[in-house]
Amino acid sequence: MKAAASIRPVAVITGASDGIGAELARVFSRNGHEVVLVARRRDKLEDLANYIESSCGKRPIVVALDLSGPEAIEELSINIAQAGVTVKYLVNNAGFGIFGCVTQLSPDEQLAMLDLNTRALTALTLRFLPEIIVLRGGIMNVASTAAFIPVPGGAVYAATKAYVASFSEALSEELRSSGVKVSCLCPGPVATGFQARAGIKMPDKMPGLLSVDEVARQGYKGLMTSKLIVIPGFANKLMSFIAGIMPRRMSLPAIAANNKKTTRV
Repeated sequence: MKAAASIRPVAVITGASDGIGAELARVFSRNGHEVVLVARRRDKLEDLANYIESSCGKRPIVVALDLSGPEAIEELSINIAQAGVTVKYLVNNAGFGIFGCVTQLSPDEQLAMLDLNTRALTALTLRFLPEIIVLRGGIMNVASTAAFIPVPGGAVYAATKAYVASFSEALSEELRSSGVKVSCLCPGPVATGFQARAGIKMPDKMPGLLSVDEVARQGYKGLMTSKLIVIPGFANKLMSFIAGIMPRRMSLPAIAANNKKTTRV
């Protein structure tokens, strides 16, 4: 670990090229944090870095990297070490979803979703946690309201997000005495590029639909105030509560029927 006088704390934000990740990068930067932007698409990261530099005065560190690769975590660690910075905040936002019946979706894509949404998130947390503990920083894991109930038509995706929520809650308890903040952001529907990749047809009106900037703002506030589960929007909070108490024999057929209407396979 570097000497205290030389430490440059940063917030590492994965999946930062667009959507919630890009907006979280803007929010962290506006609040005085130096950020490390991590995603596959360098062009989008450089555009975001240009915007943040012009508006906040500090240029982010850009790391173009596919976190699903076998050497990705080590490569990111090397980039961060070479930049001379230390991770204080880790935002595990990288992930994707695909929707449809498991028998009709690509097995390779479903396994890739497991790798990125759960394995990479866990590996990043374990890699940078020692630094975060020393700096008494924080970890934000981005899950979904799908974390709270099985989702026929999105079985693997929802299972990965249930893992993220469970991991976050247990980690928070384990780190209680360390001063490290752990927060799990669980957005409902958000108008981003996620839906196109997932194969979801967005209806004109959707209950609980929030802007990406509002989701990011509430996520950042939740982390900084040590709020463990952050569900932006009253409608999403209500739907998540109802999902938790409704008998599965009633809720699962309804979810399956709805997903058949809104997904393309």
